Amino acid sequence: MNVLLLALGACLFSSVTLADEHAAHSTTQSNSARKWLARQEQAPRLAVAASFDDHGRLWLARAVGRHLQISHSDDAGENFSSPVTVNEVPELIAADGQSRPQIAVVGQKIYLNWTQVLPEPFAGHIRFAVSNNVGQSFSPPVTVNDNQEAITHRFNAMLADAKNITIAWIDKRDGSGKADYRGAAIYTAQSHDGGQTFTANRKQADHSCECCRLGMASDKDGTALIFWRQIFGRNIRDFALARLDEPLMRATEDGWAIDACPHHGGTLAVDRDAIRHLAWFTGAEKSPGLYYRRIDGKTPSKPMPFGNIDAQASHPAIATQNGNVHLVWREFDGKYTRILGMYSTNQGKAWSAPKELSSTEGAADDPLLIQGRGAIWLVWNTARQGVAVKQVSP
Repeated sequence: MNVLLLALGACLFSSVTLADEHAAHSTTQSNSARKWLARQEQAPRLAVAASFDDHGRLWLARAVGRHLQISHSDDAGENFSSPVTVNEVPELIAADGQSRPQIAVVGQKIYLNWTQVLPEPFAGHIRFAVSNNVGQSFSPPVTVNDNQEAITHRFNAMLADAKNITIAWIDKRDGSGKADYRGAAIYTAQSHDGGQTFTANRKQADHSCECCRLGMASDKDGTALIFWRQIFGRNIRDFALARLDEPLMRATEDGWAIDACPHHGGTLAVDRDAIRHLAWFTGAEKSPGLYYRRIDGKTPSKPMPFGNIDAQASHPAIATQNGNVHLVWREFDGKYTRILGMYSTNQGKAWSAPKELSSTEGAADDPLLIQGRGAIWLVWNTARQGVAVKQVSP
């Protein structure tokens, strides 16, 4: 059984004399930073962002070298336009694993959000740019986190509508220099003027897991909901859920005790009746694997297992349309990475049998589900086949 675990790295210092301690510390930091940057440069930058606009045009954002580029397709991903560069000044952009650029299209505006990788290990800044002319050009990127330390501000998520832009991320400012601070924190910022300015950063919760991506969705009234892996007690890493204007509630009760970050965030969707649909991974010894839960009002359903844990079932994505709910995830058989999917036509009460949707050899992004053109679509980027877009709604 393969449970996905990845501990946070740590700098290891040699035994030195007191006189040489400062020099040795600086050298170790420098070596650590070089190794960190080398790993980030070499990582396959396959994590993409995609969104349909109101006219059915598909917009795609991806990291190419040290630039974020955007292109569009008028035939649902069969062909794409020449790319437009978002950040004229090069910067290293996180676009693999739990880090994904974010895109939202609202009328004539296109909003982009990403994490800039800094030279210091595990450090980053939350970045934002806007196009006011339907993707022809972009404003110079701004840094959204108002704490400017070279520490973790990473794993960003974004929602946008005609009124607000909401960005959330994982932030370690509250634990900086505090050995007894558990994990990180969830921070948010909003713009009420189309991305021209952002509010002061606001802390949603202390003691989040350090490196699991965030799930975000709009509640029925438009308020942002955030779904994240939280540290409960000393080191139980289950999930929390919160509206932007409310304290967190515990959303899962797996009891996964692990002194490391699993690098395995959850996914969230809200349907037309405000039912919340959650999917996540747990490595809890008693019941590891992927799970789905619906929360109708204050009533959560019993967690439903799905996927084949022996095939490393992992990294789910979820989306809703009318009364339908779609789940996709990835599995690996030793040679091929496969994307499987299943759906419910009654708001998650009963589900179809799983079906294979796509497969590849080699490196691949996690699956992404988006809505548009009256349907739900799978967007999947692989090293061999490139970006593939497939309609999955029945």
